[in-house]
Amino acid sequence: MKSARERMDIISAYREVGTYRGAAAISGTTPKTVKRVIARHESGAAAAARQPRGHNYDSVTELVAERVERSKGRITAKRLLPAARAAGYEGSGRNLRRLVAARKALWRRDNHRGRRPAVWSPGEHLVIDWGVLGGLHVFCAVLAWCRVRFVRFAADERAETTLALLAECFETLGGVPGVVLADRMGCLKGGVVANKVVPTGDYVRFAAHHGFRPDFCEASDPESKGIVENLVGYSKTDLMIPGADGSGEPFADLGAANTAAAAWCVEVNAVVHSEICAVPAERLVIERELLAPLPSLRASIGRLVTRKVDRLSCVRFGSARYSVPVALIGVQVRLRVDHDRSLAILAGPGEGELVAEHMLVAPGEASIRDEHYGGPRPAPRRAVRPRTEQEKAFCALGPSAEAFITGAAAAGNTRLGPELAELNTLAAAHGERVFLDALGRAVAFGRWRASDVRSILAAGAGTPQPTTAGDALVLELPLVPTRPLSDYAIGATATGGSS
Repeated sequence: MKSARERMDIISAYREVGTYRGAAAISGTTPKTVKRVIARHESGAAAAARQPRGHNYDSVTELVAERVERSKGRITAKRLLPAARAAGYEGSGRNLRRLVAARKALWRRDNHRGRRPAVWSPGEHLVIDWGVLGGLHVFCAVLAWCRVRFVRFAADERAETTLALLAECFETLGGVPGVVLADRMGCLKGGVVANKVVPTGDYVRFAAHHGFRPDFCEASDPESKGIVENLVGYSKTDLMIPGADGSGEPFADLGAANTAAAAWCVEVNAVVHSEICAVPAERLVIERELLAPLPSLRASIGRLVTRKVDRLSCVRFGSARYSVPVALIGVQVRLRVDHDRSLAILAGPGEGELVAEHMLVAPGEASIRDEHYGGPRPAPRRAVRPRTEQEKAFCALGPSAEAFITGAAAAGNTRLGPELAELNTLAAAHGERVFLDALGRAVAFGRWRASDVRSILAAGAGTPQPTTAGDALVLELPLVPTRPLSDYAIGATATGGSS
């Protein structure tokens, strides 16, 4: 059936050329069609109404409508196909998908609940959520009125991690909002009764400590917290960029990831937000006056375990050793694993004072801090301890004698013991000062025999004294007569030459 526009084009072409064949060539149709259109136009008859064509799924239309209504528009054509076949439908799955899509569109049109935009009040709501990409978990929070964004990374989504990051968010904002709106995340949800979420005891204590009210979204309703859902997607596309090596990991470790996240938050909070047409960091200055103050003490988050400091000034956790200050040897301390995989060691009454902090290490390893032991580890040294009379007499000469014994032992001088008597005799014969000079020269040149020391003593003070490379070389030069600079004047030189 030709449309009204197509019929008018055919009539105009016929009036112009006057033949059916010419009008058909202009209009792109057949002469018979042109003849039929002209005859209907000249007789004044209206075009016959098109009768709707039937479909092979008409017999199951009521069934599909009933199932779509029962499932609230969630059922799929794949699930409906067996029931439609049983009801006599013999068409293809593609035609059934068309029918189901049309009925679901009608149901959504008639049953849309109608949303209204959120109206946020200053100092009222903080919305939080988790996201994950490439095995790296990202915690996102948005202070709703000023749109200040907070993003941090973690290795898991446990309750201890969530609460620790929430406390860090409060410290970054400089206050505590009235309500924290979260998804029904399992780490904060103790149960659901009559669609009411029961928060865990730890979350309730944490909220009471900071002075906010915990709230949860409706189930399967991401639109109710779209303000933070957008932040999760934004952080994945703009911050969590996979590495160039193709590993899919955007950062080497959590420390580097959180450093980049903090810098990213400063950057995005300093530019104009498209929704509020203002700078979030500037609006935070206004909203901070309406936030509740931070508590004087930070809440203790996570499970604490008790350990006793051993004689090595260490505690064991997870089959690894961690050092604490030496003053705590024998004292009971408490250990807590924080969200950034660090081990906090607390001592003292009440919540305890942080006395040491380590990053977790693998079982069998040790994390040692030099400041816990008063300085770096000294180099291993085996002291010289004389026992016999000859050894005591030789070591009484001082450090040069001990250095000679240490060097001779390292060089493998097996006759060092019997030669000590000869060295003591040389010391008595030449005097202690001369002998120590010779002994020091023997140590400097690595000569470890008594005969070597005797040869040095026989050479006397005329032997050259080498200096270490880079030291100043001091030479005693002969004294010569000097002349003043006036003797080198031109007049004086000429006078001197003529005379």
